[in-house]
Parts: sequence; C-alpha cells; structure tokens
Amino acid sequence: MRTRVCDLLGIEHPIFAFTRSPEVVAAVSRAGGMGVLGAVSFGPGELEAGLAWIDEHIDGKPYGVDVVMPVTYAGSEKIELEKMIPEEHKQFVLDVLARFGVPALPEGEQSPESLLSWTHDRARRQVQVAFEHGARLIASALGPPPPDVIEEAHRRGVQVAALVGNRKQAEDQVAAGVDIIVAQGTEAGGHTGDVATMVLVPEVVDAVHPAPVLAAGGIGSGRQVAAALALGAEGVWTGSIWLAVAEADTHSAVIEKLLAASSRDTVRSRAMTGKPARQLRTSWTDAWDAADSPGALPLPLQYMLTSEAQHRLHRFADESPGARELVGTPVGQIVGAMKQVRPVSAVMADLISGFEEAAGRLASARSGA
Repeated sequence: MRTRVCDLLGIEHPIFAFTRSPEVVAAVSRAGGMGVLGAVSFGPGELEAGLAWIDEHIDGKPYGVDVVMPVTYAGSEKIELEKMIPEEHKQFVLDVLARFGVPALPEGEQSPESLLSWTHDRARRQVQVAFEHGARLIASALGPPPPDVIEEAHRRGVQVAALVGNRKQAEDQVAAGVDIIVAQGTEAGGHTGDVATMVLVPEVVDAVHPAPVLAAGGIGSGRQVAAALALGAEGVWTGSIWLAVAEADTHSAVIEKLLAASSRDTVRSRAMTGKPARQLRTSWTDAWDAADSPGALPLPLQYMLTSEAQHRLHRFADESPGARELVGTPVGQIVGAMKQVRPVSAVMADLISGFEEAAGRLASARSGA
C-alpha cells in the first residue's frame, strides 16, 4: 500500500489519523501512518506542550497539525463576540442542564477557554507553533488557508492539505495552492457536507487531477481503504476510529456510548459549533432540534455559548445520570463498527492486513481465479 503521498510525506502507509490526542498521533506515526493533531481545542501554550511531547515520543516520524481557519465567522475579539450571544440562548442552555439535573461547577472551578481557535488570529499562532516544531503537514478544516500561510508552508517544505465536501470547494482549494485534498463524505464525524463518500471521492479526483486526494468519511477497515484507493484516492483520512483506542483520552462515559452505538446513532447537527457537524445523537442534540429550541448561533458563537455546558457534562458524566444522557462527541457513521477498545498498533495492523486481503480478492476477480 504505497502511493504518492507516502513519498511526499515520508510515511510507509497512506493512512492519516485525525485526533485530539498527542498519544494517538505518536502511535499512528510510529506504526507507519501519519498522525494529525486536531489543534482547535489547544491554546498556543497547550499546543506547544502537546507538540513537544509528540516530538519526544514519535521516534522521528512525521506528523501533521490540523487547524481551523474559517472563511467567515461572527467576529474576532472574545469580548465583542460574547456581547452577540442572545440572553434567550443562554437561558435555553441553563434550562436544558437544569431539566436533566446536571450539577453546577464547584465554586472556583472554571471551564476551559470558550473561544478556542475558531478565528484566523488564533489559528495563525497555532500554525507558527506547528512550523516551529517541524510538522510535515498543515491541514485546514474550514476553507482555504490564507495565501501567506500556504507560501510559508511551501518555503519550509511543508505540505498543505484541506478538507472539502464538494467539487467546487476542491477546485477552489487547488487554485489557492493547496497540495492535498481531503474529500470528506457526509458519513464523516465533525464538520461535514451532505455528499456521500462513494460519490464525492471520484468526483473530486477527476476535478483536481493531478493533485492527490485522500478519502474521508466512513473509513474504518482495510476493505474501506481498498475501496477508497479503487475510487482514485491516494490515501485515507480517518478520525472516528481513533476515539476508542487505548491511547485516546476520550471520557469513559463517551467510550461506552461509542461502543454501544449503531451506524444510525449519529446526527448532522449545528448544536456543537453552529456549522453542520456529525455527532452522536443524544438528548442534547435532540434538545437543539426540538420545536422550543432558539436555534443554533453562527460559528464561533454556538461553541462559546455551550462550552461551559459541555465541560459540565464531561465533568459529571460519571456521577450524574442526566449529564451521562446528554454527553456526546463528534463521530461518524463508522461508529457502528467500533465495538472494543484496542491499541493503535492493532487498529493499524488490521487496516493494513484488511487492505491486503481486499486487494488480493480484487486481483483474483480480475484474473478470474
């Protein structure tokens, strides 16, 4: 299993793993793939510490960093943004938490930063930290990176990837100078469009040739990796399957839900950030889709509105039945195949062996054996 992206990035297998866990990043890269750290929840100092840990534990293997540089957002300064959140929405969040009996935070305990890196200014600082640590790949999750970011990446020998949900977005990204396109189908977890992977991948491959394309959305087995390459992709971008590995820091209550979920137990909702994002369907997402909901706010206001609530849900999920019922996570439809906690090495081994078996079946079919 070797394609152009392996040579571009110095990896053994064209398997990319998006994760918020530095431990998973290092383990995937050591196993021959490329771990990509999702940086949106890291402040610049936290990202510095996370990448320093990766540098010490990755055995010199390459890794990437995924940032969010949205094309449009509701503002830039946190104080200005907070003024834009309606009282009606604040009260709705409090009412949901009260209805499910979610405890308040202990006096003096604060929730994490609510704005995160949803703005260009904060994302730019993350990009600089990634450059300083020698990341081999910068991925943009929302819209093309600014031209100067792409130029600096290329000057440093860093590849730039971007996630897209339709053909037009892919064409725009290549025109902007992006090197690798991640065609992400609606099956994927997190921010995603509405076109299925099986349709999207060949459409994007044809549109941006000869730029390499990675397939994303609904990929969690070697058979699906083989299918992606058969569609013209030169690798796969995976995410959900790493939520339940032994190295991940996913909350135990969330892991329990993931392992019990079927492929029909996700919903594409604006409840998380204000943009459509696939996640576990829970009483929290149901509340935002109910008739009495005030409706989600635009990015980044929705995340700012709900960040403390999400912290409380994770904080008390082990002791509050209501918090446990509400707590969830971004995850794709592949969740239905996630049935046990395994180490990264085992997941990578299965992806590789499963690909080889599928490729062998295709070869037999071609030869008529």
